[in-house]
Amino acid sequence: MKKLIVAASCALALIAGQTQARDWNDIRIAFDVPYEPFEYKTPDGELTGFEVELAEAMCAELEANCEFVIQAWDGMIPGLLARKFDAIMSSMSITPERAERVLFSEPYYNTPGGWFARNDFNTDVTDMAAMEGKVVGVQRGTTMDTHVTNEMSGIVTVKRYTTAEDMVLDLEGQRLDVVFVDYPVGEQTIMNRDGFKEVGEPVKLGEGVAVAMRKRDADLAEKVNAALRTLKENGTYDTIMNKYFSYDIKM
Repeated sequence: MKKLIVAASCALALIAGQTQARDWNDIRIAFDVPYEPFEYKTPDGELTGFEVELAEAMCAELEANCEFVIQAWDGMIPGLLARKFDAIMSSMSITPERAERVLFSEPYYNTPGGWFARNDFNTDVTDMAAMEGKVVGVQRGTTMDTHVTNEMSGIVTVKRYTTAEDMVLDLEGQRLDVVFVDYPVGEQTIMNRDGFKEVGEPVKLGEGVAVAMRKRDADLAEKVNAALRTLKENGTYDTIMNKYFSYDIKM
């Protein structure tokens, strides 16, 4: 019996050692598509965007073979925990609630939330009396969703969407009065269409956006942090950022 216990202990130690020594040559990274300009598909079906290009540069720095996985936003953390992929690099803001479930990298960007509506919308979004009864669109599970829910519940009707694209379609179809989205998303998907405008001031939310990983994968987080720091120091981050934004989003 003692020999069996020793053998079992050695086997467990070997497994633990293998887990700790994982080299992360192969990494699966999840994106929610479309979420322009961060991740979206070109007309010919190619996956691209700021975070996609940043992930490609990060993988090159890590000398890792990366597989990019498309995942709907509301299944992101469950999919990560179920080991469908190893990391989320899809504009996931750091929040205390999420930090209880996942391990975040150092933040790599922060952008404000922005209010956008049709040109005939003339309501002050900070005036709760004026906003009463309005229908506000948000993407489900985002910090914008949390902000509107916490600050405006009982005043406005909140409609939640799986994709930003569906939300914009309802804004066009006058099924929404106004939307609250990541500012660059509104800039790219709403302001480039006729008949829409930005309303109110941008709102800074949260601690920034980071790569989310499983808590047990601290070794991966160390590699990700080191790679992102290198990309910021050698100018690669700025080159990618300037391709998609006219302002600095770096953290």
